[in-house]
Amino acid sequence: MIIWRRTTLRVVLYIFIFLSGVLLCPTLFFEADKTETKIEHQTEGFKEMMVPVINNSLRKELDEANERIKALEMKLMSLESRVPKPFPNVKFLNYRTKKRILVTGGAGFVGSHLVDRLMLKGHEVIVVDNFFTGSKKNIEHWSGHENFELIHQDIVNPLFIEVDEIYHLASPASPPHYMFNPVKTVKTNTIGTINMLGLAKRVGAKILIASTSEVYGDPEVHPQPETYWGHVNPIGPRACYDEGKRVAETLSYAYAKHDKVSVRVARIFNTYGPRMHVDDGRVVSNFISQALRNKTITVYGHGNQTRSFQYVSDLIDGLIALMASNYSLPVNLGNPIEYSITEFAVIIRNLVGNNNTIGSTEAVEDDPQRRKPDISRAKKYLNWEPKVSLKQGLEHTVSYFRQELQRTAAGPSRHRSLKGNIP
Repeated sequence: MIIWRRTTLRVVLYIFIFLSGVLLCPTLFFEADKTETKIEHQTEGFKEMMVPVINNSLRKELDEANERIKALEMKLMSLESRVPKPFPNVKFLNYRTKKRILVTGGAGFVGSHLVDRLMLKGHEVIVVDNFFTGSKKNIEHWSGHENFELIHQDIVNPLFIEVDEIYHLASPASPPHYMFNPVKTVKTNTIGTINMLGLAKRVGAKILIASTSEVYGDPEVHPQPETYWGHVNPIGPRACYDEGKRVAETLSYAYAKHDKVSVRVARIFNTYGPRMHVDDGRVVSNFISQALRNKTITVYGHGNQTRSFQYVSDLIDGLIALMASNYSLPVNLGNPIEYSITEFAVIIRNLVGNNNTIGSTEAVEDDPQRRKPDISRAKKYLNWEPKVSLKQGLEHTVSYFRQELQRTAAGPSRHRSLKGNIP
């Protein structure tokens, strides 16, 4: 009896446990589903929280990688600059025909083009420059050549070397540059010229003095022949350059008459071309840089004042022809085709193609109203006249300015090839 009761109780207990399990399972399954759904929601939220973190981490890694790439590029450019670059083929001259030629201001705009031409002709060229307005990149393509030498020196200090010819071009030539330190400009054109004339006297060298159309001032004679004495304000803001060059001419002919120095004087009119300073304040560089930057082209004053513009290669032809000639009086080197400043601004705008507005501002003090050379002497005695048209020359110049502005915007760039340096 007792055993039966125990068995019955066990059966009842088993049935109870079974029934409890059957009743509780749906609830447990439902709770499990809820828990699983909650976990899934939490997982999705975690993923959403982690996406920005992962993106920021990847962005940081990419930025660091870019910085490392830039550093490697800089190192590569530095190494490339040390690799000797091939020089262009220069003409071979024997010891009888090869000259040793000094170019003061040879790292500047005009000077560097003259250096290129003399080097290609096969002469030995010595450049002296203090790099106030000149730049090493204008002549770096000759660095290391057996015919090339660079001396970093101010010509206000005496120079003791042996040369056959001297092209004395050293002087700031744009108004902002020569007005920056007017006393220094006067010293360069007086003491510096005395030093170069003294060197020419000492070694028996022929010397060419780069004078300027500014010796005519604001001319009352038009066009300007070499016989015109000029109309210059001796105490104006431009006087440091105008009168400095007039004194340089006086000194030249004093040495020629008293010490028998062989002197040539070139009066250079407005010249343009590659290697001009992008922001040197001259009309060509001002207009081109403003047009390329899509800014207003600024005309000083009424815009009816006139200028004539010669391309730099034409000037170099003239300088070399004058040095080789037997003519010793001053010679104008410029383009006799005359343009008003407003006309020139329109030409630049049309060439660049940005449809810039043309505005005006206050006139500059002592700004010459008309400027046009009479080149009869150059034609007669040098058989020289400009060959490059304004359109052709401006196309080369605009292309150079565009490259310079892009290079400036991009930061340090690779060294330009010689092909791009000699137009």
